[in-house]
Amino acid sequence: MAIASQSLFNMSVSADSSSPTQGMLMPKLQYRFRALFSNFGVGGTPSDLTKQVIDVARPSVTFTEIPLDIYNSKIYLAGKHEWATTTINLRDDASGKVAALVGQQLQKQMDFVEQASAASGQDYKFEVDYEVLDGGNGGSSINVLERWELYGCFIQGVNYNTLNYGTNEAVTISLTIRFDNAVNSPLAAGVGSTVGRALGGVSVTGLGST
Repeated sequence: MAIASQSLFNMSVSADSSSPTQGMLMPKLQYRFRALFSNFGVGGTPSDLTKQVIDVARPSVTFTEIPLDIYNSKIYLAGKHEWATTTINLRDDASGKVAALVGQQLQKQMDFVEQASAASGQDYKFEVDYEVLDGGNGGSSINVLERWELYGCFIQGVNYNTLNYGTNEAVTISLTIRFDNAVNSPLAAGVGSTVGRALGGVSVTGLGST
């Protein structure tokens, strides 16, 4: 009875290729992610940024519309697209590595001491990858469910935020990132699809298995 009742919570249609008795799949969770940085800063360890990420904003894109006036009406075509900036909030760790990497990247973009800029974009641009994870850890390997690859990135703005005697919050650094292009790649079969678990000595595979 309980198993039959579960099917009432599933929205299945006749054209759906999935099993009519399959329950709702686990959604991707906002807190299961990581941000990977390439060519960020000078000679540092970009993974120090990854460990201190608080939150990120996934990319957003819009297309300029091209209106075409015709006989009795009007139609629209897609024109040039534009990627909006993305934001990354970081904890400023006690070692100073995060602040140092951010400072190095800013110095690559603009030498504030000598008041000199880079000769070309490739001298300072970096890459950021946002990966949505399935929750695997420890003995169960992490699986990437989705990856956003952001190319041609540079820091458009930095906010070192406030210091306050009246709070218990960590010191943070906020980055606004402008980038040239982004590619979205779904990678895995589903949440927990290959995360193995042992129950009573029997190996049980995750959701999406048969």
